[in-house]
Amino acid sequence: MRQGEILNLQWQDVDFIRGTLIVMKSKNGTRRTIPLNSTVFALLAAKQAATGASSGPVFKSPLGNTLQVRFLVREFCEARDRAGIPDFRFHDIRHTFATRLVQRGIDLYKVQRLLGHKTGTMTQRYAHHSPESLRDGVNVLDACKHATSGIP
Repeated sequence: MRQGEILNLQWQDVDFIRGTLIVMKSKNGTRRTIPLNSTVFALLAAKQAATGASSGPVFKSPLGNTLQVRFLVREFCEARDRAGIPDFRFHDIRHTFATRLVQRGIDLYKVQRLLGHKTGTMTQRYAHHSPESLRDGVNVLDACKHATSGIP
C-alpha cells in the first residue's frame, strides 16, 4: 500500500471474515480490495484486540490523533537506521514487494492488481528480476534437449 492508503485505512475497511482490506480511494482514485496474508492478518487482529477499536483510523499517533506522514516517515527512518539499511525509502517497500512476487513466479497482472497500478507498464518499473530468478527461463531449454534426444 502507498503511504496515504496506509494512513487513511479505517477499521471498517478491514474485513477479518474475508481476510481482506479495502483501499477506499487510491492514488488513481479507484477502490481496490487487497487480500491479507497471515502475517498482516495476525498483526491487524492483535492491534484491534489491543485497542478495542472497530471504527476510525487503524493507525493513530501515540496521543490518539490522526497519524501524520512525517510521524510515519520518522518511525520508518529510525527502524531502517537501527536495522543498518542505508539508502532505503518508505516507497522502496513497494518496489521490494513487486520484485519478490515476480521473482517467485507471481504473474505481472496479479502484482499490478495488488499494487493498484492502472497499467502493466508501471508494474514493470517496480518489479525486477535477478539473474538467479531468471534461471528457470533458460533451464526449460535443458528439458527440451532431453525431450528431443529421447532422454527422460
